[in-house]
Amino acid sequence: MRELLELALETGSDTPRSDAYTINGEPGDMCPCSIETTYRMLVDYGKTYLLRMVNAVLNADLFVSIAGHNLTVVGMDGAYLKPIDTAYVMITPGQTMDVLITANQSLSYYYMAARQYSSDGLDVTNYDHSNATAILQYRGNYSAPERIPFPSTLPSYKDNVAAVAFTDRLRSLATEEHPVNVPQNVTTRMFVLASMGVLICPNSSCGGIYGDRLASSLNNFSWAHPSIDILQAYYRNISDIYSTNFPDFPGILYNFTGDDLPLNISVPTKGTVVKVFDFNETIEIVFQGTNIIDAAEAHPMHLHGYAFYVVGTGIGDFDVDTDPQGYNLVDPPYVNTVAVPKSGWAAIRFVADNPGVWYMHCHLDRHMTWGMDTVFIVKDGGTTATSLRPPPAYMPPCENSTSSSQLFNILDKEARLVMMR
Repeated sequence: MRELLELALETGSDTPRSDAYTINGEPGDMCPCSIETTYRMLVDYGKTYLLRMVNAVLNADLFVSIAGHNLTVVGMDGAYLKPIDTAYVMITPGQTMDVLITANQSLSYYYMAARQYSSDGLDVTNYDHSNATAILQYRGNYSAPERIPFPSTLPSYKDNVAAVAFTDRLRSLATEEHPVNVPQNVTTRMFVLASMGVLICPNSSCGGIYGDRLASSLNNFSWAHPSIDILQAYYRNISDIYSTNFPDFPGILYNFTGDDLPLNISVPTKGTVVKVFDFNETIEIVFQGTNIIDAAEAHPMHLHGYAFYVVGTGIGDFDVDTDPQGYNLVDPPYVNTVAVPKSGWAAIRFVADNPGVWYMHCHLDRHMTWGMDTVFIVKDGGTTATSLRPPPAYMPPCENSTSSSQLFNILDKEARLVMMR
């Protein structure tokens, strides 16, 4: 698999797709290799159990459901939610979820199942169609069923409506014991396009669409990995490693989610471009998905070092006049990953009160690899408690380059050649 991935990065083609998903390390009964070792969760009738779910898949949102049982979602990314009774959940890569299940059905076996939510076009069929399964098994004296029921409530692979319907229900608990502190007075507003695209290859010599290299970007900048990590460069004031001109708004405006968008907007600029915030700035970012190269899909955007309030989401192009009127400033979910819906937008707010250098990226690894990432630098606040801590006395050096980092250097050199043409 690693060799296939490295080949895809070298040629600019799509990354390899998985053969199966797993629940606690096992694909389950649908895969012959794991029939004897399918994960089983043993339960007692009448008891309620807390499931701590983590989507550790690299490149797929997942629908999850349990046959015959409702789920009650009570937390996400370490923060409480108003309880949501639901027949399924949709969980993005890197996201965590706290789910209650009550064992209140007849003593038997029941499948817990997970399958990919594939938000790209209906004509895209090369995604992983496997159904990962585990068995919810009641303790007791009974005969095992001849056939274990599969959850009929598990949405289909392309069910955009089910995905949005689930995320739209998320609300912070917002009680006196667990209050929210939604920023009200925004000092910095950003509008960030999350787009797919291509980097032009000489003589159409690469493996991506149009013979070019597949790429992704934020506000038309596709991330280039630096020779020195940004944290060290910032802390030690090393010049010429990154630039600080990540734009607050896209350079051009168009119908972001329209069909048949012109190809001249599909080529991003490759660069190590970061955004710098002053300490305690109040920030609002609207992430807008696009349909460049007819490649609209959902983007789970993740920010290191922070959680944030998701104050609004919607389908289509964000309307700066009307959409903010519908913001939820009372009990929005407080998370560190937001699911930007396919051909839609999501608005987040947070206070920049954690000084340092923080990675912000799409949590679909192939999008992150292709450049849908940047770095936020938050300046010190003027006191020891509000300043970046110094490095340890000895910082172990990175002495051995991996093949992946060598490939990133290849990509960056090629991008520079393209830009010089």
